[in-house]
Amino acid sequence: MKFEIDMCNGSIWKKMLLFAIPLMLSSMLQLLFNAADIVVVGRFAGDNSLAAVGSTSSLINLMVNLFVGLSVGANVLVARYFGAKQESDLSSTVHTAITLSLISGVILAIIGVIGAPVILKWMQTPGDVLNLAVIYLRIYFLGMPVVMLYNFGAAILRAVGDTGRPLIFLIIAGIINVTLNLLFVIVLKMDVAGVAIATVISQCVSAVLVLRCLVKEKRAIRVELKKLRIYKDKFLKILQIGLPAGFQGTLFSLSNVFIQSSVNSFGEVVVAGNSAASNIEGFVFVAMNAFHQAAISFTSQNVGAGKYERVNKILVTALGCVFVVGTVLGMGVYLLGEPLLGIYSGSAEVIKAGIVRLGIVCTTYALCGMMDVMVGSLRGLGYSIMPMIVSLIGACALRLVFLATVFQMEQFHYIETIYYTYPISWGLTFFVHVICFIVVRRMLNKRWKNA
Repeated sequence: MKFEIDMCNGSIWKKMLLFAIPLMLSSMLQLLFNAADIVVVGRFAGDNSLAAVGSTSSLINLMVNLFVGLSVGANVLVARYFGAKQESDLSSTVHTAITLSLISGVILAIIGVIGAPVILKWMQTPGDVLNLAVIYLRIYFLGMPVVMLYNFGAAILRAVGDTGRPLIFLIIAGIINVTLNLLFVIVLKMDVAGVAIATVISQCVSAVLVLRCLVKEKRAIRVELKKLRIYKDKFLKILQIGLPAGFQGTLFSLSNVFIQSSVNSFGEVVVAGNSAASNIEGFVFVAMNAFHQAAISFTSQNVGAGKYERVNKILVTALGCVFVVGTVLGMGVYLLGEPLLGIYSGSAEVIKAGIVRLGIVCTTYALCGMMDVMVGSLRGLGYSIMPMIVSLIGACALRLVFLATVFQMEQFHYIETIYYTYPISWGLTFFVHVICFIVVRRMLNKRWKNA
């Protein structure tokens, strides 16, 4: 109980910070430990290995996001039942979510191991890094069942306001990851295979710790192994909210795969610089994403508890927090770009290529965070299809059209043109989400008054 945050009473911004800061630190630590993969490979195995690991990130996101989206559905449903104090429904939702996580992980492992070579070739991965990328991807996807178990388990804990224990679990797993990276790559000379194996082992540790936490729980979110199965009604509700979120994440990642393919056409130096810059940007993104998660959990619990008057305040608070965090961190990363990129590679050309991306993407990153908070609030209200459609048209489709038209013109066929697709799409999509939220609130106000 000491880890739980009461989202339905008291100051919103104080409790949102209490919720978001451990989640922010958890995500940033996770990225920091993942960055150890890139840093160790780039420093001790060479630029080809760095490009091999970096070029798989968009593909991993593409394949994982559909199932991770289902954890969003579990998060919303658990928070709703927790706020309404419906313990029987809460328990069956938790057991459905854990079972679903294991099934999802097995499916992903099979697809990733079998399909890695074909998909990487389709992405125009440079020939001299293709074999290394295949090795990394296959080993990484063998660990998918535990990755999914951790994601769903952490979503359940977030739903009841517990972001503290996942932070502790990630610290433990991350230390193991870094230690094994150094052992496998520097001492045993295992190159990208060593990095992938270290990642899988550390993910196993974090998944076991989350599951142990849920098994030992005293509340209705307790996991009992004998009750693990799919409860049809809860499964359908998870799909109703989570599937659109998953499709959105998948199609967003698909657009990023096309973008990565376009980046790959500029050669190894640009690919390596782009990979390093993307990794650094990830720290800003996950810091902002903590408020996206907060918007979902806070909104869901308050709707479940019938405290509808707090919904608008939650949104405004989350938007204010994400704007400040995105602006400060985004500008800070750009201003410190050279020394930060220097951690990943000693090549001046790679650093220069990374600075180009940071100057365009990171300085405007607050727009991305604000867009995501709007999506989180709408999902917390139970609306998942609407933000999916808006996001896919405003961000995903717009980027692809941009690449197929403007980028193909000789005068615009530069790497900078690709990077400008991000802030343009974020700004337009955020604006449309605001309109959607206003419409939804008016509809719900009438429904709540008549209830």
